Amino acid sequence: MKQSIPTLALLCMLLGITGPPVRADDYQVVTEEWPPYNYQENGQITGMTTEIVRAIMALTGDHFEILMLPSMRTTYLLNSRPKTIVYSLFRTPEREALYKWVGPIAEESIYPYQMADAQQPVNTLEQLHQAPRITTRQAGLIPDWLQARGFTNLDRSANSNQQLYRMLLAKRTDLIVGDTAAGVAYNSRQLDIPTGTLRQIPVELYRSALYIAFSHDCDDKVVHAWSSALDRLRQTGALARIIQRYDNPVEP
Repeated sequence: MKQSIPTLALLCMLLGITGPPVRADDYQVVTEEWPPYNYQENGQITGMTTEIVRAIMALTGDHFEILMLPSMRTTYLLNSRPKTIVYSLFRTPEREALYKWVGPIAEESIYPYQMADAQQPVNTLEQLHQAPRITTRQAGLIPDWLQARGFTNLDRSANSNQQLYRMLLAKRTDLIVGDTAAGVAYNSRQLDIPTGTLRQIPVELYRSALYIAFSHDCDDKVVHAWSSALDRLRQTGALARIIQRYDNPVEP
């Protein structure tokens, strides 16, 4: 059953979405701030996966609006609004049956980090469990995943990824976790953190592939068209070229 326009308008007001009224038959693409995959720069939504999504729509002929929201709101919209598409999302067993999936886009790992000159280097999972504090973002898959696996030393006080690095540099925490290696490299450049300042702890905490997720009511023809377009980007090398630009950025 389709939601009425007033219900959708009220939902948009609650989520802080502004702009033209949203119709129940409109597809909406939603993402969150998570560089280098999706982020805002000079008022524009950009990033590795954003470029891939735009390339897919160029092939399919779709002109869906892309909206950026906080992490918890993207998930809420995916679960509550008809015809919603969210990227970049880890495809987990818990999420598998909830959505329709297009991907994979990239295989990524999450490692913890500490200062390279830390007096007590951490090297094992046991040492991570025994650490006084591991700082993560307030919400999201990674802090929830760690907490569910017995980490009782999580400090979920950071409201952005860059705050994690600022806290570590200011010695307000000893360990941080929340970014892939590409994310660490991006944020280090943004914050002018010299190479060698941060140390990747050799414990892979999480590994999964990034996907585009569609709400279950999305037309299978649309999902198939996006999947075929992604395959075409992969076969022509366009996908690899986009990823390479973010994995090996040109330094200014």
